[in-house]
Amino acid sequence: MDLERAKELIAAERARVKGLLATSAEARLDDVAAGREAGDGDTDGAQPLEHEAVDMAIGKSLNDRLSALERAEKRIGDGTYGVSVESGLPIPDERLEIDPAAELTVGEAAKHQHHDY
Repeated sequence: MDLERAKELIAAERARVKGLLATSAEARLDDVAAGREAGDGDTDGAQPLEHEAVDMAIGKSLNDRLSALERAEKRIGDGTYGVSVESGLPIPDERLEIDPAAELTVGEAAKHQHHDY
C-alpha cells in the first residue's frame, strides 16, 4: 500500500474514533446525571450504573483503537507497515483499506479469535 494513502486512512480513522470518544464522554456525563436523579424512587437505580459500565467499556475499546492506530503509524516509520507483526507475511491492500491499523493477516486474526476465550 502506498504510504501516503496509509497515512490518510489512519488520520481519517483517528478523527472518527476521537469523535466517537467525545460522544461516549457525553453519554457518560448523561449517565452520571441520570444516576443522581435515580434516587427519587421512580426509576431503577441500577440502570444508570449499567449504562455507565457500558459507556466505560466503549471508551476503553475506542482508546485501544487509538493505540492500534499509533502502532500503525510507528510501523510506517519503521518501514514495516503492511506486513503481519506475527509472521511477516504481507497484509493485502484491501484489508488495510478496511482496517488501516491491521496488524495480522485475515487468517492469523481469525486464528486468534478462535482462541480468545
